Amino acid sequence: MDFGSLIGWIVLGVFVLLFLWVTVVYNKLIRLGVRAEEAWRGIDTLLRKRFDLIPNLVETVKGYATHEREVFERVTEARSASMKAQTPKEQAEADNVLAGTLKSLFAVAENYPELKANVNFTALQKSLEELEEEIARSRRYYNAVVRDLNTAIKVFPQNLIANLFRIKEREFYMLPSETMAEPPKVDFSR
Repeated sequence: MDFGSLIGWIVLGVFVLLFLWVTVVYNKLIRLGVRAEEAWRGIDTLLRKRFDLIPNLVETVKGYATHEREVFERVTEARSASMKAQTPKEQAEADNVLAGTLKSLFAVAENYPELKANVNFTALQKSLEELEEEIARSRRYYNAVVRDLNTAIKVFPQNLIANLFRIKEREFYMLPSETMAEPPKVDFSR
């Protein structure tokens, strides 16, 4: 074997290794992107469940508190705005407003002991609490996946592959205020 063919084999080997490395990194970034999309769709599904639950909750409270029309309108408007949100930032801001209006709705319910004892209202309240906890877990999972993806995109030399294939960072689901860091606590047991 002469020196020229040895160099040729070495160059070929380097190209093969480089191709394999690019393939592995690219596939890793794509998998992380798919996981982030899946996590976001999971949040979206839970939010849809909450959107479906809110009208039932409002109608139940309306039956007892008919003169609280302004509260019902604010909850309905906040629900509608939250349903229209597209990005994690928009969704977080809309969730902040929605949580505030739901607190107002529950404050109204505090004034009606017979409502607090209503089986339908209690079941809806429990469902909402469970959904809020599940949404909070899903947000944490989404942010963990986004953290992994964004880290992989930023570190050298993986950032070269990400830039080459135009793989972009994702936005974290950041809550606009620290008061929203925990799901709203709803307690009518008093």
